[in-house]
Amino acid sequence: MTVTIFHNPACGTSRNVLALIRNSGEEPEVVEYLKTPPTREGMADLIRRMGVPVRAVLREKGTPYAELGLGDPSLTDDALLDAMMAHPILINRPIVVTPLGVRLCRPSEAVLDILPNPQRGAFSKEDGEAVVGTDGQRIARVPGA
Repeated sequence: MTVTIFHNPACGTSRNVLALIRNSGEEPEVVEYLKTPPTREGMADLIRRMGVPVRAVLREKGTPYAELGLGDPSLTDDALLDAMMAHPILINRPIVVTPLGVRLCRPSEAVLDILPNPQRGAFSKEDGEAVVGTDGQRIARVPGA
């Protein structure tokens, strides 16, 4: 079984997702997409498999999004993909591929929905927020709490 994470080690969410994958007993293929970006066809395939619009995978914060005018709603998916290929920092992360699906894992615990194996123990995010209990089960969140 193969799990792949398109990862940015400078991103806390990406580091949390990688740790959750490893907490399930998987050692994923780690693709540092800023060093080794996916091909245009590969990126289009990931987006198609996620079932989201291309725009949903664009990162705005800390990128040339505004300078490139990518907020323009008249831009086509092809134009947005071209921008992501020219500037991989525009690709939101982390994207995880497992046998159960492909997902942009924001928040990090979204990865739990597509991991083939259960968590092996408790897990807390880098900020201390508990996500998985000692029983390996996701901790339920109370909306607004």
